[in-house]
Amino acid sequence: MSELYRLSFTTGGLFIQESPMVAELFLLSRDWQSTRDQVREQNLLQVRTAAAAMRISKEIVARLELLDVGELEALVEGNRKDLGYLLWAACARRYAFIREFATEVVREHLLVRRRTLSPVDFDSFWSRKALWHAELDQIAESTQKKLKQNLFRMLREADLLSESMQIQPALLSPALAQLLAEKGKEELLIYPATDQEIVRWLQ
Repeated sequence: MSELYRLSFTTGGLFIQESPMVAELFLLSRDWQSTRDQVREQNLLQVRTAAAAMRISKEIVARLELLDVGELEALVEGNRKDLGYLLWAACARRYAFIREFATEVVREHLLVRRRTLSPVDFDSFWSRKALWHAELDQIAESTQKKLKQNLFRMLREADLLSESMQIQPALLSPALAQLLAEKGKEELLIYPATDQEIVRWLQ
């Protein structure tokens, strides 16, 4: 039986604004629990309710703790494009559904030169995965819609999808490509890129 999908990415996108601050706090303490507590208790995310602060801080930490120290330092110190790519990597590590959509739909579209991504592509992927993941059939239609909207938002924030739904090839900096490549080729397959580009990243 396939491992159950985590499906808690219904809001917030990549948390582009909030994540570098949380990562920076962690790099000072090297303690994720302490980081999450500090973010929540001091309302560093500037959200209205304690419940929202807890939910959002928990979600951001759950993603960022899947990045190693070198990746977190790059996230804090890097440019806006690298930030988006790293947060996309964190989401793909956290959520198998996102990782598989990235490799099986987005990257595959690029390879066969289908440069436009559509909501129908998400629906088809969902139906295909539901054959092996019964939990998808139990998701309310409204939640499925939120997951779809937020996944496309993440792709746009990662600069992998344009506002007109055109897939944009990843332009990883040499330093970031090298950092990610240390973990193996599969870490690079979540980005829309040709096989030749991935080989170049691995060198």
